[in-house]
Amino acid sequence: MSDTGITGTARPVEAAQARRLWHLLEPLHAVLYYAPEVFEEAGGLGLSTEERWWSYFPLRAAPLGPVGAEAVTSAFYSFAPAMVARYVDAGRKVTTPEAALEARLRGMDRAYRSLFGDRVDSPDLAEAAALARRAAEAARTAGRPLAAANAALDWPTAPHLQLWHAATILREHRGDGHLAALLTAGLDPVEALVSFAAIGAAPVERFESRGWTPAEWAAARDRLAARGLVEADGTATEAGRELRRRVEQDTDRLALGPWQALGAEGGERLATLLGDYWVAVLGSGLLPSETTLGIGKV
Repeated sequence: MSDTGITGTARPVEAAQARRLWHLLEPLHAVLYYAPEVFEEAGGLGLSTEERWWSYFPLRAAPLGPVGAEAVTSAFYSFAPAMVARYVDAGRKVTTPEAALEARLRGMDRAYRSLFGDRVDSPDLAEAAALARRAAEAARTAGRPLAAANAALDWPTAPHLQLWHAATILREHRGDGHLAALLTAGLDPVEALVSFAAIGAAPVERFESRGWTPAEWAAARDRLAARGLVEADGTATEAGRELRRRVEQDTDRLALGPWQALGAEGGERLATLLGDYWVAVLGSGLLPSETTLGIGKV
C-alpha cells in the first residue's frame, strides 16, 4: 500500500496504529513549543519570550531555510497570513535559520533531561529512538515540504535527541499529509478550522490563536453553510461531520508508510517503550490540556 496518494482504503488496524503512534509521539515533539528551557534558548537568540509564537515560528520554520512569510504561511496552512508575517519577519531580524536549528536542539536536550532525568540515558529510550528513527527514515517526503526539510537535517548523536528528531519528522510527515487531505476536501485554511470547530474538536475561542479575524471566520462559516456543511450557528451538519471523517481517514492513510515499514511488531514495541515518556511529558503540565489538534474527538 502506497502513502503517496489519497485513493484506496487503509485497513482499520493499520489506521489505528498510525493514529495511536501519533498520539504518543505528538507530545514528545510539542515540548519544543512549551518548555522553559527552549524559551531560554530562544531568548538567547534575541527572540521575545512574551508569548510562545515569537519562538514557535522561527523554530518550527527553521528547517525550511531563509524563506519568507509567504512560504511559511503555505507550509503551516491554518495560520492567518498577517499573523505569520508578524512573527516570521520579526524573527528574521534577530536570528538565522541555522542559529534557530542549533537553539532548538540545545533547548530540547535540556528539556528532555529535565523531564526524564536519568531515564534520558536508559537502554529503553535508546531502543525507542532507534525504532522511531527507522520509521522516520522510511517516510516518503515527496510533496511534503516540512517533513522533507526536517528529514534533510543531520541526525543528532544522542539517542534522546534522535527520538525528538524522529518524532518531529513523523509529525510533520503526518501534518503535510493532513494538508493534502484538506485540499482534496476543498477546505481552505480558515474553512479547515471552522469545520473542525464545528464538530467540537475544540471551542471556537481556542482557534482564535490562529489569527483569523471575526469577519474572516464568519465568511468561512458562510461558505461552509452554503455547501451544507455547517448550520447557521456553526455546528456541523451530518455532511460536515462525514467530510471531516473522510479528512481524518485520509490523514491516517497518508501517514501509514513509516509504520508499515516498521511493521506491526516494531510499532507495538515502540508504543510500549514510549508510554513512560509520554506520561512524563503530559504529567509535567507543560502542554495545554486543550489544543486545536482534536485528538480523540474524531
